Amino acid sequence: MLIYKDIISGDELLSDSYDLKEVDGVAYEADCAMITEGAVEVNIGANASAEEADEALEDTAVKVNNIVHSFRLQSTSFDKKAYLTYLKGYMKAVKKALQDAGKSEDEVKDFETKAQGFAKKIIGNFKDWEFYTGESMNPDGMVVLLNYREDGTTPYVVVWKHGLTEMKV
Repeated sequence: MLIYKDIISGDELLSDSYDLKEVDGVAYEADCAMITEGAVEVNIGANASAEEADEALEDTAVKVNNIVHSFRLQSTSFDKKAYLTYLKGYMKAVKKALQDAGKSEDEVKDFETKAQGFAKKIIGNFKDWEFYTGESMNPDGMVVLLNYREDGTTPYVVVWKHGLTEMKV
């Protein structure tokens, strides 16, 4: 299994156990699911005493997004201007990381062009996105985007392909 980590913060953001789809050569999308977490019922086989009041346990079942929960992503928020400021700085950091990794000038230019086009798609539907940081909440790290498919019920996340490193587990 591969775990994808943010090249800047080192936070684990995604794994190949989810069905990743490359989008526009610059991002990965992965469908998520809402799962129920908690509320384990334990039956020890004992009967409640007739003399004691039945102790009611709180139902702590919570619906969570499986990717957000599994990778301990932290919800954050942006207005359009703040997101554009963040994105500009993040793209510079990714460009530097690509150059430091020995990527060719053409590969870096290709990344910049594709990232700019994809960023326009995000900004075009800005109100539809939710934003998550990695577990460390590093403000310079990748912001994971969450949106819903056309059916309105299937969530999916988007991460920047070039901002990830692979770690074999």
